[in-house]
Amino acid sequence: MNKPTVLYIIRHGKTMFNTIGRTQGWSDTPLTKEGEKVIHSLGIGLKEIPFKEAYSSDSGRAMQTARIILQEHTQGATIPYATDSRIREWCFGSLDGGYDGELWGVVPRILAFKNYEDMMTNRISYKDLAEAIIAADTADWAEPYEKIKERVWNGFEDIAHRREKDGGGNVMIVSHGLTISFLLSLIDSSLPMQIGLENGSVTKLIYENGRFTIDTVNDVHYIEDGQKQSSNN
Repeated sequence: MNKPTVLYIIRHGKTMFNTIGRTQGWSDTPLTKEGEKVIHSLGIGLKEIPFKEAYSSDSGRAMQTARIILQEHTQGATIPYATDSRIREWCFGSLDGGYDGELWGVVPRILAFKNYEDMMTNRISYKDLAEAIIAADTADWAEPYEKIKERVWNGFEDIAHRREKDGGGNVMIVSHGLTISFLLSLIDSSLPMQIGLENGSVTKLIYENGRFTIDTVNDVHYIEDGQKQSSNN
């Protein structure tokens, strides 16, 4: 009898760009010392979860996060690990690497809102967001909405489907804030944007017969559990 297929989707640890307020997207910076420390705690909190396999996006920050978690896991040396470019962050084109204020300053104006808060209060769609990023991108690099939707959905769904066919079980996946938030919207379109997912937070999905169910979102208790275990040793 198959076990349930459960995806533990983790936002990567805090990076240099996260710390100084720069938009990362397809650009990349390593985890800070504090970011590494939090992910070590997360790894300790997850160390007894029996993962069948582990994945991350092909971005350096996601791979670094996955390796730290596996390093702390009791079976980390034997858990198969692979990268998948489809679960990387959205591409922000010429705004990649710029300050957050540039992206969240120009996008609301393109969508005829006063500012970021006004835009979020009015609950724009991810399609609106993608089209505004393309309009703001002077390099013609940003991805169209349908391309983002196809790659993100296929990436996570393929991982889940393969695991279900192979008997189910738990899968660890390290991805990115906007990508995880967007995936949640594809599962449940009534959800608000979850752009504020914490670094190292766990969003848990259950996959059964071709359908995702959202279990928990932005869960940081594994980090807290790991911190407690470290302080008790």
